[in-house]
Amino acid sequence: MTAGLDNGENGIAAVSINGGAFATIESTRSTTLGHATFPLGAGADNQVQVVLRFRVSANAGNESYDVDNVTVEGVANGGGGTGAPPPIGAFTTFETGHVRPLALSSNGLRLYAVNTPDNRVEVFDTSSATPRPIESISVGLEPVAVALANDGQLWVVNHLSDSVSVIDVSVSPARIVNTLLVGDEPSDIVFAGPNSAWAFISAAHRGQNAPFDPQLTTPGVGRADVWVFDSANLGAALGGQPLTILHMFGDSLRGLARNADGSRVYAAVFHSGDRTTVLAPDIANGGITKPPPTTAADGTTQPRTGLIVQFNGTSWVDGGDPRTGVPPQNQSARVKLNLPDFDVFQINATGAAPQLGPRISGVGTTLFDVAVNPRSGVIYVSNLESLNLTRFEGPGTRSTTVRGHFAESRITVLTGTTVSPRHLNKHITSYGAALGTAAERALSLATPLQMAVTADGSTLFVVGMGSSKLARYRTSELEANTFTPSATDQLLVSGGGPTGVVLDEARGRAFVSTRFDNGISVVDTGQLTETAHVAMFNPEPAEVVTGRRFLYDATLSSSRGDSSCAGCHIFGDVDHLAWDLGNPDGVTVQNPGTYNVNIPTSLRNRTNHPMKGPMTTQSLRGLAHNGPMHWRGDRTGVTHDPDETLEEQAFEDFNVAFTSLLGRDSQLTTDQMNSFAKFALQLSYPPNPIANLDNSLTAAQSQGAQVFNSVVSDRITQCTGCHVLNPTQGRFGTDGTLSFEGGVVAEDFKIPHLRNMYQKIGMFAENLSGQTGVGDQIRGFGYDNSGATGSINQFVSAAVFTLTATQRTQVEQFVLAFPSDLAPIVGQQVTVTVANAGRADVQARLNLLVQRAAVTTPRPECELVAKAVFGSQPMGWVMNSSQRFVPDATGDAAVSLQTLLNQASAFAAPVTFTCVPPGSGTRIGIDRDADGIPDRSDS
Repeated sequence: MTAGLDNGENGIAAVSINGGAFATIESTRSTTLGHATFPLGAGADNQVQVVLRFRVSANAGNESYDVDNVTVEGVANGGGGTGAPPPIGAFTTFETGHVRPLALSSNGLRLYAVNTPDNRVEVFDTSSATPRPIESISVGLEPVAVALANDGQLWVVNHLSDSVSVIDVSVSPARIVNTLLVGDEPSDIVFAGPNSAWAFISAAHRGQNAPFDPQLTTPGVGRADVWVFDSANLGAALGGQPLTILHMFGDSLRGLARNADGSRVYAAVFHSGDRTTVLAPDIANGGITKPPPTTAADGTTQPRTGLIVQFNGTSWVDGGDPRTGVPPQNQSARVKLNLPDFDVFQINATGAAPQLGPRISGVGTTLFDVAVNPRSGVIYVSNLESLNLTRFEGPGTRSTTVRGHFAESRITVLTGTTVSPRHLNKHITSYGAALGTAAERALSLATPLQMAVTADGSTLFVVGMGSSKLARYRTSELEANTFTPSATDQLLVSGGGPTGVVLDEARGRAFVSTRFDNGISVVDTGQLTETAHVAMFNPEPAEVVTGRRFLYDATLSSSRGDSSCAGCHIFGDVDHLAWDLGNPDGVTVQNPGTYNVNIPTSLRNRTNHPMKGPMTTQSLRGLAHNGPMHWRGDRTGVTHDPDETLEEQAFEDFNVAFTSLLGRDSQLTTDQMNSFAKFALQLSYPPNPIANLDNSLTAAQSQGAQVFNSVVSDRITQCTGCHVLNPTQGRFGTDGTLSFEGGVVAEDFKIPHLRNMYQKIGMFAENLSGQTGVGDQIRGFGYDNSGATGSINQFVSAAVFTLTATQRTQVEQFVLAFPSDLAPIVGQQVTVTVANAGRADVQARLNLLVQRAAVTTPRPECELVAKAVFGSQPMGWVMNSSQRFVPDATGDAAVSLQTLLNQASAFAAPVTFTCVPPGSGTRIGIDRDADGIPDRSDS
């Protein structure tokens, strides 16, 4: 404190702690700098925050007396004493797509809705016209599907936690009684089989909880699983004992459905593909002969790139060139794989255990949902059909173009073995023109997600996320393809971005989840009018909420209302396809990018040709800290303003795609594109599902890491010389610069990150003359910019690399487990009960979560939260840096893990522990609205 006092004058300083009375801490006549020490006292113990107010005065009005600074001394444990919670950090946005976001009790009086960003299920009383929130249940991370085993038990699929929460909703407050551990990224759940007692859960064929070898490097292995549990007997094993795990020959599954009597379940492959693949450039043998045009507008010849081909039932053909009359050419001699394209699998749910039945091909490219007509048994699949065989974007003056018509929103009707796709926007007749009409846009339905069929089988409802509509179809007309899109059968829902629908036929209404505002609309299904709307609590930052619609909203994005960025960037990620989006009407430009320092100047190619060839869709996840965008790095961001990052401007440079690809009449405004960019740069990759949960490496991965970091792999530098790994700087395989491609690729490309290599498994072929065929595979696109390389091992086997066969295998193992934005432990859960608390496997799992939450270097791995119901009181805790569990009430003391378990045992209460992203523990565990007041103390 500093006093400007004259002799004989007096100064007084007083302090108030947490709103208490002022107490004098100094009374002085000194005129020099001084210090006053005072204790915070017991009133500050275990507080989320301590508020200090100072009052200073002097006994002469013209004198000064100031408090210069305050120093708080105590135990250095990351933010206060042993009762302080971790500080709240930035929100982590995953943008997980809803699958089955709503469930309704049999009497229609309770509605259960996933609150995905808040990691909860909200419970509503629906006895009146407007749903009334009555309870909020904490579950795992990113819940996407809910289903009732019966009116007393709710099951919740937690996509990021690789788990299923089993909740007793027969009591109030509801409570989690078990947490099932399943495969990676589970998506949907239905109950079927004898007495509808079997729970069917779709998941990817990988993940740390899976009790099998996923055979990641073995060709011809299916990557789609359905876990089946007997809801009456979950077993004693940690995470439950599945009755069986069914493996299917496809990529990861998404939607599930059952028939009326529960004897059959149908599973739909999410990214099932469209029987397209890509031919390798074959530069060594002179390249591929492609359909015209072969030159750009400036007369320069197209680079020697790959070519997308499609299996037409008998042969692999390219797209030809309809403009010049060149027919599709047979390219079968170059293709070295088969794509059965199994889309929908039937599971027979009778007998002692479920068994796989027939499978159906040709349903669609991206399958969102599957529904069954309860009367006829006809199956409906909502989907997108991608048109990636058609080449080029832009005006199409000299070529074909996908501008404004690159994907079609459909419902495919399956009757026995007959597959009948129905284009939902068949009213559009302007695809041959540059722009659509306002009338076409008004009737379009984009991105069809969940469906619901009435009990009499006569009517199907479907939500169109990209159009913010609930649409109604007569099933007879849909099956016969005699329907006509009509405004009277479409409802624009107020919340925007609908993702799910559930029917309450007894009351003539439907409930619709709306993702844009994290809400629920009530719809009169007879009049097709919205009668009420409620919004759920949303912890997402405003820029995420505001910017989301620019990804999905086809009405805003395109002149016909049927195209949006989400048509390829599915839920902000990828469609697992390649597209040839060059533009023959363009001209060659200079490559403006910066090269990696290890690349000699003589090897650098400074030319970017407009006819760039096939390139796989890149994810919008993890764009921050990664420099210029696009495979060629041609969205440079160099013009960014002082108040924005290079990556923000690089994303804004994509504005041209709204006219050249989506078919909009103009680009977005500066403010709109800025909002879109801020949203996109929030998107995060999930944890790697291959890496060990304790972040250790297997022997092969460790050997691969050593080769990756230390062995010169291409005569110039090590793998890490280009693919930089520095998690503290947000670098996960790229430094944002360009690299020389080794002579087998015509142009140079930006060094890509390596966080999602495990997602690309399943091609294993290289479509090149002289290569050996690999038989049936699940995908037609693999690694490198065009997807022409079938595996990581094949990639590092290229002539430019000098690794041995053993080293290539080791590097492949390491790259599949490559670190991501979040540690592998994030999302993982365990529920400790009175019955299992003493079991060694449960104790080991809990200890693992505690150990990983205690890690702080080289970066924090997770924060650990706990949830339980003690008596009739929902409770929450977060573990702090002293490994004390801080409760969600101001007056309660932080406790040790053992004390928490002892308290739970006294109440016979299950406790669910979850590792959450760093910076999220306090919000998720004890302070939902992040206002500094714990939940139970917050009015």
